[in-house]
Amino acid sequence: MPSRPRAGGDTASPAEVLRRGLQRLRLDLPDRTQARLMAYLALLAKWNRVYNLTAVRDPVEMVIRHLLDSLAVLPWVRGPRVLDVGSGAGLPGIPLALALSGVQVVLLDKGAKKIRFLTQAVAELDLTQVQVVHERLEHYHPPVLFDTVISRAFASLEAFAAQSARLCRPGGRLLAMKGPVAPRERVGGLPVRGIHPLAVPGLEAARTLVEIEVEIEVEPERSPGGREAGDVEGNGHGARASRAQRER
Repeated sequence: MPSRPRAGGDTASPAEVLRRGLQRLRLDLPDRTQARLMAYLALLAKWNRVYNLTAVRDPVEMVIRHLLDSLAVLPWVRGPRVLDVGSGAGLPGIPLALALSGVQVVLLDKGAKKIRFLTQAVAELDLTQVQVVHERLEHYHPPVLFDTVISRAFASLEAFAAQSARLCRPGGRLLAMKGPVAPRERVGGLPVRGIHPLAVPGLEAARTLVEIEVEIEVEPERSPGGREAGDVEGNGHGARASRAQRER
């Protein structure tokens, strides 16, 4: 994955930028894991030529904006079950799954093209603990709740909390990856446990992780007709089958 020369004359390879970034984040990932992270980026770059999965195309910028940005949240991710809402190209879910091999990760997205890429990436990277689910968030009813629900896809903290809290077990965490965020004590009635500045190596833009606690099990909102918001006839409250499996 060759990259363009960067400011200051730094000619480090993407793999070297990853290694240095992990050191600055104080993350000790094995060489094999680092190689798999780079393999994921190579696959993303290949698919991006046709599917336009990300606007970031320079390999070094992809390391910084995708891998290191995703891995910077590792200290706050709790297992054993993690949900990446609006996963898109697998961010942050795939980097987290590669770094946390013992954690079950679900990648949830509504876009068919993104699901095709995610399914291929999970297969090629042999991520046996990762499930790809093709579904809208409001229609998703997992059989088991999650310890951590994370997303960098939501513009609104309130929307993220309102739509995702029901998927998190009592005592679990919602993690929103954001830019600068003003101090606050609650989001959508849920307590904010921390607004953590993220120092992403190589990234000048401010990044923040908002940590929201789900204290009790959150009941799904119901429509006037009595069904859960987003339910369709015949769906009830059970888990819907993943359409991703049918696309393999």
